[in-house]
Amino acid sequence: MTSTSQAAVLPADSLSIEPAAKPHFDQKPGMLTGLIFAGLLGTGLLFTAYSLVSDMNDAGAPMTTWLPFLLLGVALLIALGFEFVNGFHDTANAVATVIYTHSLPPNVAVVMSGCFNFLGVLLSSGAVAFGIISLLPVELILQVGSGSGFAMVFALLIAAILWNLGTWWLGLPASSSHTLIGSVIGVGVANALMHGRDGTSGVDWAQAIKIGYSLLLSPLVGFGFAALLLLLLRALVKNKKLYAEPKGKAPPPWWIRGLLILTCSGVSFAHGSNDGQKGMGLIMLILVGTLPMAYALNRAMPVDKTAQFVAVAQVTRQALEKAAPAPAPADSRKTLSDYVRTKEATPALLPALAAVTDSIAQQVKTNGSLAHMPAAAVGNVRNDMYLASEAIRLIDKGNVGKLDADTKVNLKEFKKQIDDATKFIPLWVKVAVAIALGLGTMVGWKRIVVTVGEKIGKTHLTYAQGASAEVVAMLTIGAADMFGLPVSTTHVLSSGVAGTMAASKSGLQFATIQRMLMAWVLTLPAAVLLSGSLYWLFSQLV
Repeated sequence: MTSTSQAAVLPADSLSIEPAAKPHFDQKPGMLTGLIFAGLLGTGLLFTAYSLVSDMNDAGAPMTTWLPFLLLGVALLIALGFEFVNGFHDTANAVATVIYTHSLPPNVAVVMSGCFNFLGVLLSSGAVAFGIISLLPVELILQVGSGSGFAMVFALLIAAILWNLGTWWLGLPASSSHTLIGSVIGVGVANALMHGRDGTSGVDWAQAIKIGYSLLLSPLVGFGFAALLLLLLRALVKNKKLYAEPKGKAPPPWWIRGLLILTCSGVSFAHGSNDGQKGMGLIMLILVGTLPMAYALNRAMPVDKTAQFVAVAQVTRQALEKAAPAPAPADSRKTLSDYVRTKEATPALLPALAAVTDSIAQQVKTNGSLAHMPAAAVGNVRNDMYLASEAIRLIDKGNVGKLDADTKVNLKEFKKQIDDATKFIPLWVKVAVAIALGLGTMVGWKRIVVTVGEKIGKTHLTYAQGASAEVVAMLTIGAADMFGLPVSTTHVLSSGVAGTMAASKSGLQFATIQRMLMAWVLTLPAAVLLSGSLYWLFSQLV
């Protein structure tokens, strides 16, 4: 239904109403805004540098060369650059509705979105961060400090940034999550092919499919539930102002305005909580590879938990030896590494896991705590913990060895202990990512805002449409964060707007929908090809 036909069913006195005005995007930020932006950026960089130096001093790691710090600096800048681009690429999805309903001026909406993105990152759980990392090839994770490890990190980050910038320049609401997943898969496939293996062996496809389902279903959830919510509102709330275009530049009634601002804040918070974690996980990989003494193990783990850690490890070892009473293979680590990579269990798997578990327990017991682990042992202990954790996850998932209930409980408890020791995110990493993402929301947002606000539906966005799309996006992204699944804020919100337009029979601009679908279809193969090619190139150069 066009806006003309809509006007025909409105009361006669509404026909003279001033049509909805488009927002003004030409207002330039003032000097004070620029100073605050520069101040926050400088504060973030100083805090990051101070935290790095403090952590290195606390760890007592000797500095023999500047090369690791040079690589670390470049890698951190690229990782934070990805989050910055992610910010201005995705912020439109949170602010488009409040801007086009005149609930907030554009500059105010963007700054508010940046603040809530910042808070979302700081309060995030970290589950999504390590879900992304689990997609990476096991051999590269174990050797993240090598040339191949740095080639991996640089390739996937640069590929994601390039694709995000390209789609932003074209005004396409493409997904940063989709892009990063494609980049990770591209590195995995390229790594496998370069080592003479089938390309399909370079990725944990079970985890990739799980994440793929979340990326595939989330737009459908956004479209369907936003449409249903709008229809429910129509049935329950009869206020015609909710379903009409805004009058000129006048803001909506206070209660509608409050709801729209609340949902905008919620989407921004959920976006920071979910999307901010992707950069965190990659930064932790970078830190482990360059400064293992300080970041390979969680040095903040209390000393009084050491005895508990050792006890759980010993009970787990005994349970495994009872379940599979066979001698451990000559190279237990290789057995676990092959299993994590191929997912093919052998009779030596459980004895190998028992041997690695015992080795971890003895190392921790001998040194008294993770903080006192000698520099030469840190990398090996972390790799052993990573292999043990991934092996336990796969053993439990595949019911390998048909272990009894008590043994499964022991394995899960031991996995929790070693995950606490390796899967952690320092506060300063959260702060750095939060500042990058928050500041990114304040730059370059106009292109995507115009697409979401003007080019999805044929009519101006109404209050009810904006609120319905935002509520569904906020709840969907928040739920995904709880389950550790990366979803696309872009896809959820833009499909939600499309769903409300369809439910209102306002009509969709199929040229825009077609371009969005094309970007959705092309993002994965483009990111795979781009990151795989960059990984091959960087591997030759390093």
